Amino acid sequence: MIIHSVVPLELVFENYEQNGRQNIRELTFPGGVTMLVEETGSFEGTIVRLISPNPQDYLNPRLAPGQKIRFRPDFS
Repeated sequence: MIIHSVVPLELVFENYEQNGRQNIRELTFPGGVTMLVEETGSFEGTIVRLISPNPQDYLNPRLAPGQKIRFRPDFS
């Protein structure tokens, strides 16, 4: 990545390390839909990325990144 800016790099990357996402899990839902979810509470989170071989899953607005979801605990 190349950045051409008049803003000093210290300001551009000021909070770069602090903005990393924490508590991201890969979850598989019924129907084989796998996604990366950032946990925001007990058994709830925000979809970060959808991983699916089915193109129809990407057209489903309920599976779009940024959507809030609830999931069951994993007792593996």
